[in-house]
Amino acid sequence: SVGCRFKRVQCTPDLLPTDVTGASIFNQKTSEFEFRPGPIFAQIVLADEINRTTPRTQAALLEAMAEGRVTVDGTTHTLAPPFLVIATQNPIDHEGTFPLPEAQLDRFLVRFSIGYPTMEEELKMLEMLQFGHPLDQLKPVVTADQIVACQKAVRAVHVDEKVRAYLTEIVHFTRDHEDLSLGGSPRASIALFRTSQAMAAIQGRDFVQPDDVKRVAESVLTHRMILRPESRLRKVTAADVVSEVLATVPVPILSGKE
Repeated sequence: SVGCRFKRVQCTPDLLPTDVTGASIFNQKTSEFEFRPGPIFAQIVLADEINRTTPRTQAALLEAMAEGRVTVDGTTHTLAPPFLVIATQNPIDHEGTFPLPEAQLDRFLVRFSIGYPTMEEELKMLEMLQFGHPLDQLKPVVTADQIVACQKAVRAVHVDEKVRAYLTEIVHFTRDHEDLSLGGSPRASIALFRTSQAMAAIQGRDFVQPDDVKRVAESVLTHRMILRPESRLRKVTAADVVSEVLATVPVPILSGKE
C-alpha cells in the first residue's frame, strides 16, 4: 500500500470523457464557471474494465498517461507526481467490449495476464476473507515523495552502450517480423529501457544486464504488437514472436560491471 491519492473509475459504455477529466460547472452564486476535477487528478487511477467504455472516453486518458497533464476547456492542468494509471480489461471476444486503440495501448508501460489462482491459492483466499477483507487492514508503507525518489534512483541505473543497442535491436526486429503488421514503436524502446533499469534496481544492482532486458521484454512488448490475420489463423501469439526475437537477436557480452 502506498500513501497516494487513489481513484477508481468503473468504465461503462455510457461513461463520458468529462466523467474522467472533470468539467467546468456554472456557479449561479458567483456567475462564473468553476472547474471540478475528475478522478484522473488522483495519483493512482484504476480504470476498471477499460475496454467496456467507448474509444472517445478511452482517449481522455491519453494526454494524462503520456505527459502527466490534462487539458480541459483550453486550460492545462499538471498532475501531481507520482502519477500512475492501472487498467483491467475483459477478454476482447466478450460482448460489449471496445478494443483499445493502438495509441493508448502503447502508453501502458507493461501488461500482465493474471489468470486464475491455483486451488491452494484460492483456498488461502477464502481463509483470509472469512472475517473481513484484508485490504481494510492495509497501511501505507511508502509515501508519494519516496516513490518519486525511487523513480529518480531508477533513472540513474547505468545502461551500457551494448545493452542499449541490444534492446533497441529487439524492438527494431519486431518491426520487420513476418508475423506482425505492427511492431514496437519508439515508445516501446523507451519502456523497455526504463523497465530494464527498474528490474536491475529490484535485483539490487546499479547497472543493467541483458538478462534484465529479457526478463521484462514480453510484458513490455506483447500488447504493442498487432499480428497479421494469417498469423492468428496459425495460432501464433505475440508472446511467441517475442520469444523468437529474443532467441534471434545476439546477446552482448559485457565485461566487468558493465
